[in-house]
Amino acid sequence: MKFFQSTTMEWQGWSRSIRLFFLANMLYQIGTGMFSVLYNLYIHELGYPDAMSGKIVSMQSLATALCFIPIGLFGDRASRKRLLVIGALCSGMVLAGRSLFESESSLLTMAVLTGLFAAIFQVLAIPFLAENIAKADRMRIFSIYSAFVLASQVAGSLGGGVIADVMQAAGFNKLLSFKIVLLAGSIATIAAFLPLQAIKESTRTQKPSDQAISKDIPANQLTQSNSEILFIAKFAAIQLLIGIGSGLVVPYLNLYFTNRFSVSLSAMSFLLSLGQVMTIISMLIGPSLANRIGQVKAIVIFQTLSLPFLLLTGFTNLLLVASISFLFRQALMNAANPLQSAILIDRVSAKKQSLANSCMQTAFMLGWATMGPVHSHLIAAYGYYWGYAITFSITGILYVTASMLFFLLFREKRSTAFN
Repeated sequence: MKFFQSTTMEWQGWSRSIRLFFLANMLYQIGTGMFSVLYNLYIHELGYPDAMSGKIVSMQSLATALCFIPIGLFGDRASRKRLLVIGALCSGMVLAGRSLFESESSLLTMAVLTGLFAAIFQVLAIPFLAENIAKADRMRIFSIYSAFVLASQVAGSLGGGVIADVMQAAGFNKLLSFKIVLLAGSIATIAAFLPLQAIKESTRTQKPSDQAISKDIPANQLTQSNSEILFIAKFAAIQLLIGIGSGLVVPYLNLYFTNRFSVSLSAMSFLLSLGQVMTIISMLIGPSLANRIGQVKAIVIFQTLSLPFLLLTGFTNLLLVASISFLFRQALMNAANPLQSAILIDRVSAKKQSLANSCMQTAFMLGWATMGPVHSHLIAAYGYYWGYAITFSITGILYVTASMLFFLLFREKRSTAFN
């Protein structure tokens, strides 16, 4: 209760721009949440094989990954607000197309466009927040923001699954119910542009260190800049490992529960949503743990504790065990995300924040994009039990490797105040 009271008081003290940004993200995430829980099932209902879902996920992720760095570079120089408005409008229109078109070529084309416009929000959200809040508040507000995003996704994914089931019970066929829910999600995504348009963007000012770099560029500033690039490269390499592991499992969790356990749409969407709720709680606890033992140690602890639950999910044949272990894995692994964002943003200059975030997102999505065909092959070759057991095991190995590298590379580092 104290936490929610303090958060409510903080909300009242935030600028109008930040509150509008949170509202826009709520609408955007509700819309995309409806898609995330139903779209793979929609593809299956159209009569396409499971491999088609893998191809769509891969093409969308690859398009997103290729756009991250250009958007990051452009976002450091142009109006982030305008780019976010374009991202919301175009994302919503493309999602509307995905809910109506059925041919393979149109599905793949729309997947690429979705990946392109989704990159705008993924790259620019954190830098936009960073330039509108004090540095001392970043870790807490990043955690609140991440939890808020997940809560909105919960509303979208849970609502989408339940509405589809209710419509089918009322006599709608599966395909039509999916189309209507997906179309509703696209409308919510389009509506996100309204609060974004109302934001008054503050003038971006150069920091003294950035001015020094942009003028004579003394040797110590060059050294500092090279150190930042090396830091970003190390961070991106670790995110690539996590992205590969995540890409084998996470996009197909809805198929995992429906294929292995034959659960209903409502039960599946409720379970995935409950996983998001537990993640929200863990994200809000994360800053407290980080303040006690340090951000790097907190990240490694969260990720390491998630591994037994990941393997248990992959090997069990009991729905109850799979559900509980999935919930804990989801919460623990994702709790580290806002802490990683805080470390990344704090250790680079304001001039490179969008670039740093885009490199991290690019590495993750490149890993994610390459795993769709691998996942489909393993499931087709080994079936719904051993196929998923193998993918979950590979993911566990990659997560362990990434956590060990993160600790070894960053445990001695100290946050350097560029801002």
